[in-house]
Amino acid sequence: MNSILASYKISLGTLNALTHDIAEVIADEGIEIDLDMVHEYHQCLKQHFTSPCSVLVNKKNTYTYTFDAQLTIGTSEQIKSLAIVTYNHATEITAKNLANFPRTKSWDTQFFTDRQSAIDWLIQRQSQAD
Repeated sequence: MNSILASYKISLGTLNALTHDIAEVIADEGIEIDLDMVHEYHQCLKQHFTSPCSVLVNKKNTYTYTFDAQLTIGTSEQIKSLAIVTYNHATEITAKNLANFPRTKSWDTQFFTDRQSAIDWLIQRQSQAD
């Protein structure tokens, strides 16, 4: 699956619709994601994707988070699973630290080194009943 059904530009980057219930988020290079950006991202998921949806976090760019954003990102009740694609060891360690951060909702997360494996896992997760 390489086709993108729709693409939405939001303040933190781009949100791509891979299916009606699978989104791909790509943060822009060098930004600092803050709480307002997280709320906009969650709102875009709510507006454009069937609930529950799953998200492919494509970490091809380097960016940071404010503390409040770290606590809030991915806590939307709409998000079922997160597949995080990392392209180097340093990015993988950073992403795993963020995934282990205490928050109000735990993440159903897997880490991948290639995008297609992440998409395949999300399709499988979406097909499973909760």
